[in-house]
Amino acid sequence: MIPRTLEKSLNQRLSEVPAVVLTGPRQVGKTTLALSVGESRGALYLDLESERDRSKLAEPELYLSNRFETLTILDEVHRVPGLFPIIRGLIDRARRNGYRRGLYLLLGSAALDLLKQSGETLAGRVSFLELHPFSILETASEIRDLDRLWLRGGFPDAFLSDSDAESMRWREDFIRTYLERDIPQFGPRIAAETLRRFWTMLAHLEGTNLNTAQLARNIGIDTKTAGSYVDLLVDLLLVRRLPSWHANVGKRIVKSPKIFIRDTGILHALLGVDDIDNLLSHPIVGRSWEGFIIENLLTAAADGAQAYFYRTSGGAEVDLLLVWPGGEKWVIEVKRSLAPKLERGFHSACKDLGPERMFVVYPGDDSYPLTKEVSVVPPFEIMRIVRDYRPRFGTGEDSRR
Repeated sequence: MIPRTLEKSLNQRLSEVPAVVLTGPRQVGKTTLALSVGESRGALYLDLESERDRSKLAEPELYLSNRFETLTILDEVHRVPGLFPIIRGLIDRARRNGYRRGLYLLLGSAALDLLKQSGETLAGRVSFLELHPFSILETASEIRDLDRLWLRGGFPDAFLSDSDAESMRWREDFIRTYLERDIPQFGPRIAAETLRRFWTMLAHLEGTNLNTAQLARNIGIDTKTAGSYVDLLVDLLLVRRLPSWHANVGKRIVKSPKIFIRDTGILHALLGVDDIDNLLSHPIVGRSWEGFIIENLLTAAADGAQAYFYRTSGGAEVDLLLVWPGGEKWVIEVKRSLAPKLERGFHSACKDLGPERMFVVYPGDDSYPLTKEVSVVPPFEIMRIVRDYRPRFGTGEDSRR
């Protein structure tokens, strides 16, 4: 098992609150992580996609009421939404008997639906974590590993495949399974071929501003339906909408979000990019690299960090604006060049935003100053900087590190 950076946070949360909800797309490793954490706790594991395990919960209150001394792991818990009120009652009963922490670990694949159900029912009793695919910090110790992670993506079975061809087959099967089996569980019945075309169209638009009306026209559906398709893929943690920074800076801001396929392995499978040579010669290469770095940065960032992009009609633009708790701003530009240069738009954006720190991420090995204010850093270094940073409340000189 490749150690997951989230394991420490998960153990900490279980030592603090009665229930933890762990979300993440299917096949990302939630069950493996949960079983690893649960092994030392003598945990009970129930897979609610298994008819046998669901039958054990025919009388859930009776079955679970005497198990407060050990952790109970409920996998794919969204399959039995009626459990949440019962778990709330069991948590309250456990508290009265002196059991206040580490009672339930709930796993699920649909973020919005699961968060809504658990948040409304278990308010004040639950904490939330999201498990991402493998990140640079977990798997990429050298450039060769970095390219493999970028090409194949971070789903464990795709990344760890014996060959690029085997990885591609796994990802194609993953997409087919989502389209034919998983997505119909969470949304209205959508023809798999229609959603496949829609998902592929989003892949071609990687890193561009989302225009739902244009998407709808291209695929022959109405704008509301196209919006619901995007919402569904976002909810399933397969697509990211990166919002625009909307603060009043006295400029005409581009407000529509940028769209990214969150895992570049899935992106490349949708586009038929099967090896690193094809990727490096493909028109998507720059936007794929940008999405790869942004997704990894957001995985590494501490809780509470907010992510945006910034663009004005006058040409000021940065790829990523990280706003830390307390308001401190970092600007990060992503370049697929060993000799990165900054355009005037970057400097104009920094003048508008007034960030505390400015970075350019490039696919090299060394860090160096590009200007007095701007540092050029390789992917490994920026991930460590973001992971290890602890924001101070307030902005300006007192919050800089």
